[in-house]
Amino acid sequence: MDARQLKIEAARAALAHVEDGTTIGIGTGSTAEEFVRLLSARVADGFVVKGVATSERTAALCRELGIALTTLDETPHLALTVDGADEVAPDLALIKGGGGALLREKIVAAASDRMIVIADGSKLVDVLGRFPLPVEVNRFGLGATRRAIDEAANRLGLTGPVALRMTAGEPFVTDGGHLILDASFGRIPDPRALSDAMHTIPGVVEHGLFIDLASLAIIAADDGIKTLESTR
Repeated sequence: MDARQLKIEAARAALAHVEDGTTIGIGTGSTAEEFVRLLSARVADGFVVKGVATSERTAALCRELGIALTTLDETPHLALTVDGADEVAPDLALIKGGGGALLREKIVAAASDRMIVIADGSKLVDVLGRFPLPVEVNRFGLGATRRAIDEAANRLGLTGPVALRMTAGEPFVTDGGHLILDASFGRIPDPRALSDAMHTIPGVVEHGLFIDLASLAIIAADDGIKTLESTR
């Protein structure tokens, strides 16, 4: 199967966990979009569900395909979130944010009883860090924030470029109006320590390390569907 078909199969497996009449978080990215398309077909057949979208892009797709939306203000507690990931470790620690929606994704995941991650087999890694870690930062004090990130990483033995994400020659701006620094640290042996260090930096709004949030990962590969469950 090609990469898209693998994403579809992972999304199809996740759809079996969505119950009629529930309100769910709906993630951002190419795999999450396949989930939205499959969910919309169920909705067209009478399945009742409301979604909280983790990005304006996902919200637009949901509206286009007829999936009802709500907000965390109206529904602050969700049964489930289904989202993709840029990397998935065996203990279900994740790197997310390649699509630039990490802040809203983390808020929605934290408001949910369960988070199911859907991905193709290329996203499964032994140790996080092959994919650059996205860090959402405030525009104010960007240089000082980048320097603080470098220093925090160095204290943990991590080195590598921290680059401002650009698109079409301009800084990428998140739905929340922030910027993203992509930190290419390589292997991250202690994601929790890095997470804690990042959260001490005032200019860091949020980072793409998702720890203790995912309860199930559905990984689609050519040899079938693999599931990883949290031991928490």
